[in-house]
Amino acid sequence: METALSGEPRKFDPKFRGPIHNRRCTDIICCVIFIVVILGYIALGVVAWVHGDPRKVIYPTDSYGQFCGQRDTLNENKTILFYFNILKCASPVVLINLQCPTTQLCVSKCPDRFATYIDVQASYRYRPDQWNYFRQFCKPGFNNPRKSVAQVLRDEDCPSMIIPSRPFLKRCFPDFSTKNGVLTVANQTTFKDGRGKTRNVTDLREAANGINNVLDARSVGMKIFEDYAISWYWILIGLFIAMLLSLLFLVLLRFTAGVLFWIFIFGVIGIIGYGIWHCYWEYDHLKGIPGSDLTVYDIGFQTDFKVYLQLRQTWLAFMIILCGVEVIVILMLIFLRNRIRIAIALLKEGSRAIGYIMSTLFYPIVTFLLIAICISYWAVTAVFLATSGEPVYKVMANQTLCKYANLTCDPETFNTTNVTKLCPGAQCTFAFYGGESLYHKYIFIFQLANAFVFLWLVNFAIALGQCTLAGAFASYYWAYRKPADIPLWPLFSSFGRAIRYHTGSLAFGALILAIVQLIRVILEYLDHKLKGTQNSFTRFLLCCLKCCFWCLEKFLKFINRNAYIMIAIYGKNFCTSAKEAFFLLMRNVVRVAVLDKVTDFLLFLGKILVAGGVGVLAFFFFTQRIPVFAQEVPMLNYYWVPLLTVIIGSYLVAHGFFSVYAMCVDTLFLCFCEDLERNDGSTAKPYFMSASLHRILGKKKLSPKKAVG
Repeated sequence: METALSGEPRKFDPKFRGPIHNRRCTDIICCVIFIVVILGYIALGVVAWVHGDPRKVIYPTDSYGQFCGQRDTLNENKTILFYFNILKCASPVVLINLQCPTTQLCVSKCPDRFATYIDVQASYRYRPDQWNYFRQFCKPGFNNPRKSVAQVLRDEDCPSMIIPSRPFLKRCFPDFSTKNGVLTVANQTTFKDGRGKTRNVTDLREAANGINNVLDARSVGMKIFEDYAISWYWILIGLFIAMLLSLLFLVLLRFTAGVLFWIFIFGVIGIIGYGIWHCYWEYDHLKGIPGSDLTVYDIGFQTDFKVYLQLRQTWLAFMIILCGVEVIVILMLIFLRNRIRIAIALLKEGSRAIGYIMSTLFYPIVTFLLIAICISYWAVTAVFLATSGEPVYKVMANQTLCKYANLTCDPETFNTTNVTKLCPGAQCTFAFYGGESLYHKYIFIFQLANAFVFLWLVNFAIALGQCTLAGAFASYYWAYRKPADIPLWPLFSSFGRAIRYHTGSLAFGALILAIVQLIRVILEYLDHKLKGTQNSFTRFLLCCLKCCFWCLEKFLKFINRNAYIMIAIYGKNFCTSAKEAFFLLMRNVVRVAVLDKVTDFLLFLGKILVAGGVGVLAFFFFTQRIPVFAQEVPMLNYYWVPLLTVIIGSYLVAHGFFSVYAMCVDTLFLCFCEDLERNDGSTAKPYFMSASLHRILGKKKLSPKKAVG
């Protein structure tokens, strides 16, 4: 038999009776590379764990490179970072990610009052309590209120002022509030800066821009956490109901797939027909009304769309367009009716196949666990890589003309240098984590490699699941007598074949997809960085590249999916399987399009029904509208928190079950196309398709044994 597209003769094994069991390993080179990369990935994680220190993320770091709140240190009970002069900080992003150019100390609590060093020093003799409170925000060990104010501020022994603050992300930020639309701190709009000036609270706005909104979000976050804590049990019940509904929908598809599809089609035809009638009614109703006979060209462009609705020409155009759509839909149904019947029959056959191999419905749990492991390993490795640097200290000087400012320094030898003489008040303080070693120079490359291998492993886990399910469902299709000839434990057998013989092929397909996805990530990063640029050509080029690689990724996912099905059936390498799958689909391109759309519609309808049904039930439950369970409903801050969780979770549960069904239909379709090409329905070459598919094709009757299936 000659292939219509490839031009090469296809040779069929006359003894073929389903997925080949006597296989050989495929794409061995890629398998070896994949294993080496995994070992290298493990080594990268080990190196990152040795050099990294997550405490740099968990704990804030003071000006001396010490962690706030770390156990068994002097700062064990000092968990919050305090800034001497927060006015020097440009924004909260600088405070959290980089370093603010002011002394930072670990404190046990944030200031709760306004005070200046000048006022405290002047009154320390008869108000020692004020001094004792203020000096907890000074450098450890400093207790010399007699030292001149100028020297204290120069050496930064104490802050010039303290303002009421509250901790956020373990850092002290001004306690902003709004009173009658005016920004205040502790109900005050002004404060003394400790340097002889009275400042407005708005001067703190830039240093703590957006903190109020974030703090409010934090409050909302705490309430949401409380809602989850008291409603998780009912959320799980809702997801369990979604699982049962998904199973029920898949079972009912065997009997209702055709009914649901034709109801939808005739509904669309009816809606379009009503639209045609309404357009004609509006066209006839406007007859004789002054101005209605004007053309669109006569009135020109109008921003008010209602103006066009007063013209007969508008409704005539709408009616012609809808008539054209109606004719196209009807003609497509007439000419594609047989292919639609085949698609519906395959959907019913898919439901029957899952009924015989129920274990396939729970395989997505395995894929989920594998992906969860990949995500966890990637996230942990990324954190350790990001915290692999050593403490870097820089000279911080009050004088803007100090030539040593921002240069690296050694805190142990800093006092022996002449920097303090040339730049009075200069200090060697902690700046950030970094390093000059070879390892530290290539941390960005390691992060890129971490992301790439992560994408590769995730795509491999998905490929393994697709190949495993395809092998199981192919075993069903190529069983001559169903279910008698279905092999024992088809899912586990297929999983074993995929791992033992085709790890290299699955890794090859996953590698191609991972490369494209990494390029897309890089393009998104570049687009984010260049978003503020005025170069329109650059933005246009990036947009085109993003669009092209998005299309390429979708195409590769389609090719890979069908290649894995061919690998599961014939056990050939990735390239050969991809080529055969592609040309097989191209020879049945109309059937592919019809089946794809019919399947997408029915499964989307199923997801909406499951998520919507469970969502409505959850809404009535959490709003106490079900009298029987009114006393069982927990008291919530926001009832929409568990409600949205149940709706989204139900959709994901349905998606997990229906993804198995979609894989089943795709596998049965490829097997169906292969069955038509390699067999002719004769006694020597009988069809393996079901009796319903056989009747739709109008072929010769099946043998009595086959008709039983």
